[in-house]
Amino acid sequence: MREIRMARFIEGADRRQAVLLPESLDDYVDADNPVRVVDAYVDALDPTGLGFDGVAPEATGRPGYHPATLLKIYLYGYLNQVQSSRRLERECGRNLELIWLTGRLAPDFKTIADFRRDNGPAIRKVCCRFVALCRDLHLLDGNAVAIDGSKFKAVNHREKNFTKDRLAKRIAAVESTMERYLEELDRADREQEGETQISLTDPDARAMTSQSHSAYTVGYNVQSAVDTEHHLIVAHEVTNVGIDKGHLGSMAGKAREALGAETIEALADRGYFKSEDIAACEAVGIEVYVPRPLTSNARAEGRYDRRDFVYDVKSDTYVCPAGEHLTYRMTTEEAGKVLRRYWTDACGACALKAHCTPSKQRPVARWENEAVLDLVQTRLDQRPDAMIVRRSTVEHPFGTIKAWMGATHFKMKTLRNVATEMALHVLAYNIKRVIAILGVPTLIEAIRAFLSLLAALVRLTGAASAPATLVCAK
Repeated sequence: MREIRMARFIEGADRRQAVLLPESLDDYVDADNPVRVVDAYVDALDPTGLGFDGVAPEATGRPGYHPATLLKIYLYGYLNQVQSSRRLERECGRNLELIWLTGRLAPDFKTIADFRRDNGPAIRKVCCRFVALCRDLHLLDGNAVAIDGSKFKAVNHREKNFTKDRLAKRIAAVESTMERYLEELDRADREQEGETQISLTDPDARAMTSQSHSAYTVGYNVQSAVDTEHHLIVAHEVTNVGIDKGHLGSMAGKAREALGAETIEALADRGYFKSEDIAACEAVGIEVYVPRPLTSNARAEGRYDRRDFVYDVKSDTYVCPAGEHLTYRMTTEEAGKVLRRYWTDACGACALKAHCTPSKQRPVARWENEAVLDLVQTRLDQRPDAMIVRRSTVEHPFGTIKAWMGATHFKMKTLRNVATEMALHVLAYNIKRVIAILGVPTLIEAIRAFLSLLAALVRLTGAASAPATLVCAK
């Protein structure tokens, strides 16, 4: 009866059946399989020029694995949400795609993990090299990028992170650990790092708050610049500074170099608003779209704030809501910024004084480069969809990569290693995007052509590697 029932279903091969001729591994991977992109991309790279360890084998001892093999394993793993070295070890022995990719090689987990730990700078160059490839394929012909930062969880648990206040309470509660924590504080003071936190598991992880929720995350702040046309990540950076302010100039500069453009547009949210950064960007041809922060105490208290005072360029005065002209009175310096200060003596008799200021006068300060900020605000007013474009461009890659990472996010410790791990995630994300745009066969053909060109340039110039302008942003 069982044989009759089974005859009506599709049956698999008999495991005990002998095969006269071995099947080709290539038959298990079709032409459109993304694993072929991994194979073609890594094979076309120059591991020596990129700085990978172990390219030249030792003359004695047990032979090791070529760096290209280990890079293929990791790149395949990050493309398929398998980032653990122990899981990759298991997959090498049972996953047909990995068996095809490595030629039946199966390194142990320690060999796999050591490769990622010891080759961080080279792996980051591999990520940048792919951005250069995208530029060569005219996928980055646009000149606009969206910039944002996102908090990624570190290995360090929240209970293993201590601010000064939490540390003081912990010391009072656990006398046995007092000496250890005090030594950590003394060390930070001696090194003049200005640190206010200690993380016991990952020493570089920091507690960071997010505007989207009140709870804090112990981890890293990942900055990225994403092309607005094809949503490719053209530049990224991992930092343990919890705020985005101060990163606009560096990220926009990296994006412009990656795009190979003289001028670009940089779209960022109000968290990046810093007068000095905006002026520096505008001076080098980076057109900035950043809203001013809404942090006025006067507005919160129901009084007029600075936005209600209109600057008159011709007369060099400010016009207040009551129509009075605030004239220039003096110049001061505050926090390294030169400020021109304006006020009027008509405030005492003004009918709107209660809605303006509780002081005798209402002074208004104007930065010496305020005209640049006015230009940025005018530009933003003329493009009301700029922040919608920014949000729809840069936030999706963060969400996608976090979904790939899982609940724990980063698996490595210290800023240097986390930067390597993030580079692998960015590379995997960009490869998937380009596959979706071009398809596997076209991308493989482009990879071979582009990297052959780089190799030819190296031979012609006699350099150790390809020119930096064709490789990645510094």
